[in-house]
Amino acid sequence: MAKLNTDIPDDLRAPLLQAALVHVPFEGWGDKALALAAQDLKIDAGLADLAFPGGAGDMIDMLAQQQDQNMVDACPDEALKDLKIRQKITRLVKSRIEAEQDIREAARRAVTYLALPQNAALGLKILYRSVDLMWKTIHDPSTDFNYYTKRLTLSGVYSSTFLYWLNDESEDYAETWAFLDRRITNVMQFEKTKAQFKRITGKLPNIWPNISSLRYPPNS
Repeated sequence: MAKLNTDIPDDLRAPLLQAALVHVPFEGWGDKALALAAQDLKIDAGLADLAFPGGAGDMIDMLAQQQDQNMVDACPDEALKDLKIRQKITRLVKSRIEAEQDIREAARRAVTYLALPQNAALGLKILYRSVDLMWKTIHDPSTDFNYYTKRLTLSGVYSSTFLYWLNDESEDYAETWAFLDRRITNVMQFEKTKAQFKRITGKLPNIWPNISSLRYPPNS
């Protein structure tokens, strides 16, 4: 029996994905769109299945990685160097969303797919990878607790803005960018309040040992 060739070249995946994007708005993310893409490229359907063994999930994951790279390419260091952190993050979020501009219906279908309970882990992975790349692109030096809180906070800003954009019919998505500005403002206000709270509490005496001794006398 002849051995099945499963060695799929990477350069086959990109054109298949690009061809599938034409069909996703009508067929959704799945086998039908992939089969039609293979037909368009005159590629055997079985070979296309081997290119994306995880089906829709693999295709959406690859697309997200491509769009992340498009975001980075749109925000080189020289374009960010004179901006404040708030401005840098705003520009990155906007660039990441604009990367989906020509495939908005496919992006909407991807959100619907990732919203299914069985696909939640993939959705979180894609979201974390995007916001992690945003912070790394501006060379954020945070470590430990701040490292994770910044990514968690930005996940909320980016995901809510992305969902807003999907239904925005305003000219040049002006309402989406206004929404993004408001979300960023809220985050900056929270960070300022948190910093003030830390400064205040840092000057207060540590009362917990005294309270503990009142409840549990040292010689008891």
